[in-house]
Amino acid sequence: MFNLNNKDATPLYRQLFLQIRDQIISGELPAHFKLPSIRAMAVELATSRNTVEGAFQELCAEGYIYSKSRSGYFVSYIDQELASSSRVIHPQQDLHPKLAERYKYDFHPARLDPEVFPASLWRRCLIDCLRSDAGDFSQYSEPQGEWGLRCNLQFYLERSRGVHCTPDQIVVCSGLQQSLTIVAQLARGRHESVAIENPGYHLPREVFHNNGFNITPIDVGIGGLNLSTLKSTSSTVVYITPSHQMPLGYVMPVANRLELISWSKTGERLIIEDDYDSELRYIGRPISSLQGLCSDGNIIYQGTFSKVFSPALRLSYMVLPKSLLNDYHRLFQGHFCQVPLLIQRAMINFMERGHWEQHIRRSRNFYKKKHEIMLQSIGEYFGRKAKVIGQGAGLHIILELAESLNDELAFVERAKQKGLRLLPFSEFYVSSQTEGNKLMLGFGGMKINDIPEGIETLATLIH
Repeated sequence: MFNLNNKDATPLYRQLFLQIRDQIISGELPAHFKLPSIRAMAVELATSRNTVEGAFQELCAEGYIYSKSRSGYFVSYIDQELASSSRVIHPQQDLHPKLAERYKYDFHPARLDPEVFPASLWRRCLIDCLRSDAGDFSQYSEPQGEWGLRCNLQFYLERSRGVHCTPDQIVVCSGLQQSLTIVAQLARGRHESVAIENPGYHLPREVFHNNGFNITPIDVGIGGLNLSTLKSTSSTVVYITPSHQMPLGYVMPVANRLELISWSKTGERLIIEDDYDSELRYIGRPISSLQGLCSDGNIIYQGTFSKVFSPALRLSYMVLPKSLLNDYHRLFQGHFCQVPLLIQRAMINFMERGHWEQHIRRSRNFYKKKHEIMLQSIGEYFGRKAKVIGQGAGLHIILELAESLNDELAFVERAKQKGLRLLPFSEFYVSSQTEGNKLMLGFGGMKINDIPEGIETLATLIH
């Protein structure tokens, strides 16, 4: 009646459970039918009594069979019409979705190179935490994140980014999405509309839209967000990437920054500063933060470890203005930090031992070489038929073509057939409509030797 396969990876008791269950659901085993005893079925199947008993116990727990004292196991009554409509269908092939398609030349702008990740140092920090702090892992971490991590962040941000704050103002988060969700809840009730850069990063507009805010797109030029347009709107919150505008790479000049700060001081207006790609600047010193120009202003500073260390750790942070601290504590006093304690403690060790700033310097030099090769390759294979926008920082550049593409999505598909991964530039616009002559080319995850080949292949598709 039943067959067990010793070569199947599925445990024997589970195989028996599934077979009996399926026959009950199909009606092959009628209600109140008496099943063979555990001993008899074990002999029939040439298996152990524990295997049969395990299957019967699971069937009983889920209500497919029931037991009578001194009588054995019987099939439970199940409505066949309801059972047939909910019958489990076992797939005949692996339907697990692939996490990512394989491309020979991956120009995605948010890829990091595994070669630069300090695996041995990070492993040592993790192990040392488990050895020395093992007792602490039986309790929750601090609500705003570990105090030691916030102190290290405050020291680093003040020296490298010009951010002025105290550890009390820092909140450790599990990525930009979570931190923006917190900001949305802090802003709800006092603000209705959020201004965002256009073109700009898609995640902020999605988070604020999903939290009930109106989205106001503001055009971006060489000086960053158009402040005249912003002032003409009813938006009282603005999200910007002033140090390396995403995606165009423009730097907002200090005069515009001061004008934006002045705008925020009228009423209860709020600036959300995302310090996107701030550490990876290849020409001159990193651009100072907007928050550093007015530390007592209504500016929320956002930073992350994802763009230069590892996106898989889901480790980020934000600096709240003092004016929002009481509201934050009132709304989130019962919440716990969503970043695992082990990750936080390991990062404390990593920073206190000087590894973090060493890693920043190494990463900057590593990606600078790729950046230079990207520019050289574009000059060689495109010449005057394209120019580069947003060079000198980050993990991507924008290639502005002399002639517009007829159909951007069709072009992206043609590139895919040649092994190139391109992110449609139209996705960065609120309306998904662009002039059609820009390509975003990331180089972070590509091997150095693949960059010239990838650019050459791309050029053959355009010429």
